[in-house]
Amino acid sequence: MSQYLNPVQVPDPAALAHVQQLCDIAEPYAVGPELDRLFVEAMNESNAWHVARSPFFAKLWGASEAAGRPLESIADLERLPYLHANFFKAHEVVSISGPEVALHVTSSGTTGQKSQMSFDHWTLRNGQRMVARVFDSYGWLGESEPVNYLLSNYQPRPGLNLGTSFTDEYLCDFAPVRSVEYALKHTGSGHEFDPFGCVRALLRFAEEGAPVRILGFPAFLSFTLDRMRELGLPPVTLNPRSLVAFGGGWKGHADREVGKPELYQRIHEQLGIPDERIRDGYGAVEHSVLYMECAHHRLHVPTWSRMLVRDVRTLRPLPHGERGYAQFVSPYITSAPAQSVLMGDLVSQHSPEECGCGLPTPWFAVHGRAGLSRNRSCAVAAAELLKGTS
Repeated sequence: MSQYLNPVQVPDPAALAHVQQLCDIAEPYAVGPELDRLFVEAMNESNAWHVARSPFFAKLWGASEAAGRPLESIADLERLPYLHANFFKAHEVVSISGPEVALHVTSSGTTGQKSQMSFDHWTLRNGQRMVARVFDSYGWLGESEPVNYLLSNYQPRPGLNLGTSFTDEYLCDFAPVRSVEYALKHTGSGHEFDPFGCVRALLRFAEEGAPVRILGFPAFLSFTLDRMRELGLPPVTLNPRSLVAFGGGWKGHADREVGKPELYQRIHEQLGIPDERIRDGYGAVEHSVLYMECAHHRLHVPTWSRMLVRDVRTLRPLPHGERGYAQFVSPYITSAPAQSVLMGDLVSQHSPEECGCGLPTPWFAVHGRAGLSRNRSCAVAAAELLKGTS
């Protein structure tokens, strides 16, 4: 069993009893009225926790519709105050003291605005446990054969604290490591995309025959496949137990973005990886719950989270099928008042029946991103490294 599935305790078992109970649910996509009631109680505890520990959130809460009356149902989630993810790019707000900080990460790379997020032991470990449970539900955890990793991300260096790099590093603990290669090599003065190194790694992996796991930004794998074609290299066949799990987007290179169906087909044709083992994931340093594609490539909302979609003009909640800003709600985080976050992504939410994969939770589609050009992310900074090298 992975160490990341081990039990972890909330900071205050009395004040956060329902948060503990909710986050201890092992099935990532469980549903039901009892779980809805548990989620509401956990959110009430989370809100009270941050009101007591964050003067900023206490003022926000006091001015909100939710103040003075506890949440009673899932429908009441729309009364919650929320912080825009961009707020964390300009302000660092916490609900813990300095000695309680177990990890401090940022959301962007070498340039641009950076979200500064601090995590205590519970928030960090429970976030990792949620990811491990999602991987486990798909059968991607507990494999015994060593794996060759190609991380389409930043090679570690002293002082590097990017959220995406941290995530990919601990994902390497989900299967034994045979070798690790990085798409973004540390040069001593920064990071540089190395397409030839990625090509050499894939050719070596094919020759060795061991399973391969490719994690990180999809743009780098797409450009690596382009380079293979430009070099006239024939398709290779990686071990069929190989896995591609993307995280991050194409921001900064929208004009060169390859649609998911086309990219997945190219991965299958050029690397031999089955379609059901090619998945995209959605997450953010401001909201560390993992939304992973199902076998039908739909991003389902896990048990420990709920989602609202808000109109881009009025910010009123929208019904399923309509496009608006994504608002994610989860009581898991105790280190900062980020239990209700409005993202800059334009999404639409859909019923589980519209997917047909068998998972019983709603899913969402990402249709693009709204916001000012100066609001940047890991993917933006990473995409800059593609310029002149692809």
